[in-house]
Amino acid sequence: MPRTAVQPFKLRHGLVRLSMFLNGVFFWFAASTLAQTPPPSKSINQSETVVDALIKKVSPSVVQIIVTAYGPIEDSGRGNAGVVLGRQRASGSGFVIDAEGYILTNAHVVSGAQRVEVVLPPPNPDGSLAAALSSRMDIVPARIVGVAREKDLALLKVENVRLPPLPLASYRDLRQGHTVFAFGSPEGLRNSITHGLISAVARQLDPDSSLIYIQTDAPINPGNSGGPLVNLNGEVVGVNTFILSQSGGNEGLGFAIPSATVRTVYRQLKEFGHLRRQEIGIGIQTITPSMAAGLGLSQKYGVIVSDVLPGGPAEAAGLMIGDILVSIDGQPTDNVPSVNYLFLLRDSPEKVRVTVLRGTTQEVFNVAAVEEGQDMDQLTSMADPQKNLIPGLGILGVEIDKKTAPMLHGLRDPFGIVVTARATGSTGDVPLAPGDVIRSLNTQPMTTLDRLRTALKNIAPGVPFVLQIQRDGKLLYVPITLE
Repeated sequence: MPRTAVQPFKLRHGLVRLSMFLNGVFFWFAASTLAQTPPPSKSINQSETVVDALIKKVSPSVVQIIVTAYGPIEDSGRGNAGVVLGRQRASGSGFVIDAEGYILTNAHVVSGAQRVEVVLPPPNPDGSLAAALSSRMDIVPARIVGVAREKDLALLKVENVRLPPLPLASYRDLRQGHTVFAFGSPEGLRNSITHGLISAVARQLDPDSSLIYIQTDAPINPGNSGGPLVNLNGEVVGVNTFILSQSGGNEGLGFAIPSATVRTVYRQLKEFGHLRRQEIGIGIQTITPSMAAGLGLSQKYGVIVSDVLPGGPAEAAGLMIGDILVSIDGQPTDNVPSVNYLFLLRDSPEKVRVTVLRGTTQEVFNVAAVEEGQDMDQLTSMADPQKNLIPGLGILGVEIDKKTAPMLHGLRDPFGIVVTARATGSTGDVPLAPGDVIRSLNTQPMTTLDRLRTALKNIAPGVPFVLQIQRDGKLLYVPITLE
């Protein structure tokens, strides 16, 4: 028994000595290895410093956007008759573009919105652990200043909020391979950042469209829409807009609206509430080899003037059908999308300098530009801030009559109230925008401003009602509840 009692003690004692020996060997080996490991390179430290500075500069200007709207929430399997509509909440991203409280985002983020709210960035969002764990969340209401649906951009406004604006980069300086960072709230995870490269500076997904996108492999996911794509200087090179994906998530094919488009659309939405576009009164087509052969053209590529509108500025300046476009304002006109894009970005009051190839001779014409939105501008100028105010809806409206009806293209019926501007005074969520035509309230036709005002007064607070409106040539119902 004594012998048995002693053996475990000796065994444990030996194990302790062996353990101490092995630990000593381990620490000697670890110390030796660490001594031979080179310190972190200076370039890595410099890169992290640059990114830290970038986050501190950009994050205070990036916001999350929460939208409340009506949409399908249940489907019983009986087709459209089984769809149940209800109040839905969705989120996207945006960034401050003007210190006065103007925020830019995508049009599809606020599409059909009943209410728009902005989640402000946390105090001192420097990317640190303390900032990430901050539970503070300031949410403020926002109104829609204007929407350019065809360019998928929208401008919002928040009151009594001062946030630093982000500068827009020069689109011409952007190059394939440049480093970019995508900021936003993917899947609702606010204050997120991803990193990648510019895959292509000008990607045209539709050859007949004037829309040009920046392609990037920086991870972009649902919820990033409307957030900024920035360069190493913290300048916005584009607005994250959509992805091409088979899975629904990021696959390295993200697309952003270029800063040049953003700059022009922002200025016009802020000033006019809608997008305006200059034109000179010509029709254009892409030159094909067969067209060149049949018309005896001097080149088999480019853009040809296929029409000159009678009485338009191009005819007055001397442009002719069959002229081949060489440049506009000094910019090459190699294809139809490029020409359309040049006119989209142009908002100068100066005449358009058009260089054409007529036969084998180059000629230059200075053509006065007119704007496609002039009719809407005339309607806007007709609205008096007091006489045309609809306080309950927070809008200015103009009655449609024999004088104003011709100014509205695609009008379904010659009656209604056209919304010319948003104004303060709404007592609820009113998703109306300039250009909308109010046709009826609870099936009753609205033909005059007084009739609309009277109908609104007869509705008690909290009682829902429905407006039928025409928007972008389509009719839709808009349910509204005034508080």
